[in-house]
Amino acid sequence: MQLQTTGMMQQEANKEENESSKRILFTYPMIKQTDMSEDMRAEVLEMCVNACEKHTSNNESAAKMIKEQLDKKFGASWHVVVGEGFGFEVSYELKNLMYMFFAGNLAVCAWKCS
Repeated sequence: MQLQTTGMMQQEANKEENESSKRILFTYPMIKQTDMSEDMRAEVLEMCVNACEKHTSNNESAAKMIKEQLDKKFGASWHVVVGEGFGFEVSYELKNLMYMFFAGNLAVCAWKCS
């Protein structure tokens, strides 16, 4: 009886170890950093999601689409980066920055700097 219990405990420990080492993928948009108002945040989030879904295989086209929409809606001088595994440091106008993740490890950073 003790051998069975020990074996079950070992299997359970291995299962927990495997689950903790798995990578967590988020399929919904997750805002990492922003200082936008609630209304603006919702609009920009929707623009980013739509562009990334439309241009799944071309990050440059997604970034261009987001930038053009932001320029039209909120005035000129928006900058957008869409991609994986990038770092950044930017100067921006207050209340005009959003950094988010979408569909796992795809990141979108949008900011206004005139």
